[in-house]
Amino acid sequence: MDQILQYLAQHTMAIEQLLSKGQTQGKAAKPPLFDGERKKVVGFINACRLYISMRMKGTGEEEKILWVLTYVQGGVAEVWKENVLEERRQRVLAVETVEELFTKMREEFGEFDEESRKVDELRLLEQGGRTCDKYVQIFKKTSKGSSYEGQPLIEEFKRGLNGNIRRRLVEAESPPVTIEEWWERFEEEKRGTGGPGPQCNGRRQGMGRGSEVF
Repeated sequence: MDQILQYLAQHTMAIEQLLSKGQTQGKAAKPPLFDGERKKVVGFINACRLYISMRMKGTGEEEKILWVLTYVQGGVAEVWKENVLEERRQRVLAVETVEELFTKMREEFGEFDEESRKVDELRLLEQGGRTCDKYVQIFKKTSKGSSYEGQPLIEEFKRGLNGNIRRRLVEAESPPVTIEEWWERFEEEKRGTGGPGPQCNGRRQGMGRGSEVF
């Protein structure tokens, strides 16, 4: 235990600086404390992901992991956290990214039901070579029953978009706000109403084979 406390103490300043830095970035509520209650693990992970995506951009994985663990307190989760910290201190089976930590957390506390499967699918979904309407259809089907809604759902949709079209929508004079607006504006690219530049339902006009699909 003393060694674990020493490990945490060595990183306390970094965590405090990180939390202070987060106050100057986008608006997002801090996650609630998690004590190991199974029905709360998905909501806790989603809240952490939203906060990290909006207020901890450019932060290293080590700091993200330690930040998440500061909200794991009490109950059976306290013992689990101590084991994770001990593994990190000894570098034995230690998680290296915050997503690995979330996976480990869900393996320990989650109920692998339909909701968990949907969340996993949504986290892996990307537009790739799909057209706009096809990607929206798949995203809607995958997100249904995943417990994602509001800003976390929007962040997942944005993450999966191809880079060029994501930049076009984010940097628009009036960027979409709700998930419905994101779907609508995204599909407008297919219809050619989203302004000049690459369209969503195929290759840029005049470009040859192998051009990126948007």
